[in-house]
Amino acid sequence: MFAAIFNIGWAATQVSHMAMVNCISLNSTSRVALTSCRNAFTMVANLGLYAIALVVFGVIKAGSKEDTETQYRWIAYSSITIGCCFVIIFLMGTKEPRLRLDLRETSRARIPWVYWFRKLLYYQVAMVYLLTRLVLNVSQAYLAFFVIDDLQMDQSAKALVPAIIYICSFVVSVLLQEIPWNGRRLKAYYTAGGIIWIFCGAAILLLPRNISSFMYAISVFIGIANALMMVTAISMQSVLVGAEVGGCAFVCGSLSFLDKMSCGLALYVLQSHQSTSPRTQLNNNQPSAYLSVTRYGLGLVPALCSFVGVAVTFFMELEAGGSLSKPLREPLLE
Repeated sequence: MFAAIFNIGWAATQVSHMAMVNCISLNSTSRVALTSCRNAFTMVANLGLYAIALVVFGVIKAGSKEDTETQYRWIAYSSITIGCCFVIIFLMGTKEPRLRLDLRETSRARIPWVYWFRKLLYYQVAMVYLLTRLVLNVSQAYLAFFVIDDLQMDQSAKALVPAIIYICSFVVSVLLQEIPWNGRRLKAYYTAGGIIWIFCGAAILLLPRNISSFMYAISVFIGIANALMMVTAISMQSVLVGAEVGGCAFVCGSLSFLDKMSCGLALYVLQSHQSTSPRTQLNNNQPSAYLSVTRYGLGLVPALCSFVGVAVTFFMELEAGGSLSKPLREPLLE
């Protein structure tokens, strides 16, 4: 019940926040910069959670099961409190900018859902976004299990490897804000991120346990690929919306719905085969690398999704989406 309530609130927050980017600016470069900033602060939030956990683990020592439960309760309470404070700051202290450019009445009006279903670009963008979220969510779900169970690395690696990924994603997201964007560059940078993930997936599938330290290097490239794919995939939604901001909430909401359904089904299918996968044996006779469900989930599934996403991107006509491909000379916000 609590998981369902959380996801309802999260979906409402995510969709409105993503749609707000399209309403703040019509400039394609500004929209990508806002998306990059949004992704960068998502990484800051993820790293902040590790900082909270570090403080809690240092203050409260886990000598029993009850102490461990207390630790995670305080992590949850602290995260919720900090999140609520920032929500209040955002709602009460942030003045929403308004467009100076006078839009057509048709752009301001609410656009029927069926309008988007008639556009080929909608299905292409939906497929790219769905595959990108599969790459990120499935890999994130199996990362810790792969590091500990398959590679048998130290427990600290369970936190260190994701931290490296988040830091690299943050740096790349910041750098992406400085690039003048158009449809061709969106496709190019998404393709670059997808190709990097394909190589990372192949490396994970072949990585033996006796050189598990290479996982730290792989995590650097995973962080770079995640930022490139996530920022450009969300920015493709802005290209699809263009100046028709009356439909941006439906575009973001429908694509977010597809994302959550696909990720749930993918994890269900993978986990349904978990009991039949070979187990890790702590002896010298066990091969140093084998194909488990965890290895498939972290290596094969993201690599295949990246490959299909790159293929779909190749056939996209982003300039036909209604966005403003040329930078606007006059300021849009006041």
